[in-house]
Parts: sequence; C-alpha cells; structure tokens
Amino acid sequence: MPYRTALVAAAVAICLPCPAAAWGQLGHRVIGEIADERISGRTRAEIELILGKEDLAEASTWSDEQRSNPAEFWQREAGAYHYVTVPEDQTYNEVGPPEEGDALSALERFAATVRDRNASREDKALALKFIVHIVGDVHQPLHVGHGEDRGGNDVRLRWFGEETNLHRVWDSQMIEGKSLSYTEYAAWLDRQIEPAQTISWWDANPQAWIGESAQIRDTIYPTTDGELPNLGYDYQFQHLGTAELRLKQGGVRLAAYLDWMFQTGL
Repeated sequence: MPYRTALVAAAVAICLPCPAAAWGQLGHRVIGEIADERISGRTRAEIELILGKEDLAEASTWSDEQRSNPAEFWQREAGAYHYVTVPEDQTYNEVGPPEEGDALSALERFAATVRDRNASREDKALALKFIVHIVGDVHQPLHVGHGEDRGGNDVRLRWFGEETNLHRVWDSQMIEGKSLSYTEYAAWLDRQIEPAQTISWWDANPQAWIGESAQIRDTIYPTTDGELPNLGYDYQFQHLGTAELRLKQGGVRLAAYLDWMFQTGL
C-alpha cells in the first residue's frame, strides 16, 4: 500500500531524538482556523469530499496524534516530514532534501496524491491532513533547523523559571501564555490581518516560507554567558509578535496552497 515503505536511513533518523511537534495543538489549530476562513468554495467542497465534516483545525493536529501509531509508516518514515534543515547562509534550494525526505519533499508527494484521480479516499485523507500540518510546521522558525541542535531542542533554558528548551518555547509555551482557546486566538489574529497583507502573503511557494523561517530562526536564539538562560517577559515582548505573525501567515498560506492544489490541473 502507498506510504508503507521506508528506507533504512529513515528508520535510523526516526530512532534518533527529533524536534517536537511544531506549534503544539493550539498553534496548528489557529492556522487551520484562519485558513478555513479564506479557502474558496470549490476548495471547501473538495476537502469535504475527502474529510467529510472534519474541518482544517481538527485535521491540523492529526499527524502529531499518530506518532504513537505502531504502523510502520508512522514509526519509520513519517517523523522526517515535520521539518527541514537549512544551514546558516544557505538556501533550501542549495541543500535539498536528505535521502529519507523532509517536510518539503513530503508536501510535494502528498499534494500529488491528493490530486491523483486514482488515489483512494483513505490515501487522500492521510495526504491532506499531513499537508495541513506541514504548512504549519514550516512556519515555525525552529522547524527550519540549521542542523546542529535539533531545531532548538538542545538549547536548554528556563521559561519563567521552568526548565525547558527553546523549541518548546516556540512550539507552545510562548503562545499558550495568552490563555486563549484556538477559536479565540484565531479570531483575534484574523481581525488583525489587513486585506493588503492577505494579498501580499498569498503565496503557495513553500520554499519562500522556508526562507522566511530560516531568517527568523537566526534572530531568536538567546544569548548566554555559560549559564542556563532565564527567559521571561523581555523575551516574550521581543518575539511574541513574530510568533503571531507566523501563525497569521501560516493560515493565509495554507489557504493559498489548498486553493492552488485543488484548482490547478485537476
């Protein structure tokens, strides 16, 4: 069956510690909810043919929820599809995907499945849910890692006194500090998106999103004098706006990508 084969290299990669799920449930659902407000009528109908009544916010977290699924695809292959590696001063186009694949190669593969008239509804559903998730993933700056610290997972610090790591701060801790549900947060951010921003951000090119994340990534590492950094209000003041920008852009880009996918070449 499709998606059940795995390369030995992928198996080795998944056995190693890998970055946590981007944005956590809150961030992914915010992106899905913002996108749901922007997709075209045709795109909405195409999605319903595949997912039924499941909306984009619900679908957005599914691929993380499958991490404990014992099936070979989830245990040996899918882990590599949540991130890309772009070393400092390089572009994704210069680096390309590793042998086991990454978020961008998976996105292209899953888009081809969704657009394949001969693919089963089951395979299209897996592909579509992963697409929704991957678009969110690559808008989290630390899911475009430089290849040296597992996307900030190895950068230990304290967040308001609690020991954690930089990746987790960006995935969830910084935005969960707002104490909003995903629908409240999405509505709040959605109201801030100006029409001109929607037009400017309406870009279905994943390499552009990855390039943005790589640039942001290199500005968010805390300085340290050898001691465990203790981050709090100052760091949040400096970077929460950027995290929220990426959530807004992720929602708009997800809508753009889905519209492109369903309206081009079907």
